[in-house]
Amino acid sequence: MSGAGEILDAARAVVLAGGFAYAARADLRSREVSDALWQLLGAVAVVLGALAVAPGGALPLLLWVVVGAFALEHLLPWDEALGERHAAKVPAIELAVYAGVIALVSGAAYRWGIGSSTVPLEVIAAVATVVLARVLFEAGVLYGGADAKALIVAGILVPIFAAPLVFAPATTSAVLALLPFSVTLLTNAALFSVVIPLAIAVRNVARGEFSFPRGFTGYTLSVEELPRRFVWVRDSTLGEDTLVHDAETSADDTRRRTEIAAQLRDRGVTRVWVTPQLPFLVLMAAGAFAGLLAGNLLLDLFAAL
Repeated sequence: MSGAGEILDAARAVVLAGGFAYAARADLRSREVSDALWQLLGAVAVVLGALAVAPGGALPLLLWVVVGAFALEHLLPWDEALGERHAAKVPAIELAVYAGVIALVSGAAYRWGIGSSTVPLEVIAAVATVVLARVLFEAGVLYGGADAKALIVAGILVPIFAAPLVFAPATTSAVLALLPFSVTLLTNAALFSVVIPLAIAVRNVARGEFSFPRGFTGYTLSVEELPRRFVWVRDSTLGEDTLVHDAETSADDTRRRTEIAAQLRDRGVTRVWVTPQLPFLVLMAAGAFAGLLAGNLLLDLFAAL
């Protein structure tokens, strides 16, 4: 790889790490991340990606610009700009965009092949990431819009990262050279998430409050602390809407917990079982950092066996 290419790879990795660190901090503090962050990171990703593929010629650059625009449209509120009168057209427009981009990239790969001067792997990985993020969001695996946007941004900032900075087993390098970095990020995040129920269980055992199975998913909390904690209340006597509540903003969520706390105090309840609202962007950031440093941890584990 040329020196310029290495510098661009380093710049993209640094932007990803810095952006995700900022997002994780915001998610941890308020469970909200401004769309402006994803829009900024997305724009930077498209520019850096264009610089990376431009030496290959006009075709790679054109395809990257198309794919970059495809990714950016998920970060911009263009559907809101259409207004209520044209809201029904949004699904058809999105379907046409998806079909057009996938057909363009697939057709180009079939016609000219895959390579730095034809259809770069980065272009294919970026498209795959956008599709993956959308599928996971629609399936409810990525619960928040910020999580899906974060995955898209990661996929265009670092489409593929074949050479982890610290730990790179030779047996995994061939896989990493083809695997979208977004898959590595999600795999690492999933591995880290396994620690959470274990940590909750340990906390409950230490307090003598463990019971199966809820001892792995929740804990008791003082009613007075409810407004200050990002949790869901697990008290069926309050009504189903307290068990699964989709707040539009962090302020709405805090207001709802304050109302629930007041209801519980009126009933003389001092402690209640809650489930923490996990800041998944923190796990995604950890997964991204681990991916940059050591690649796909699951592959690393298999390589070590």
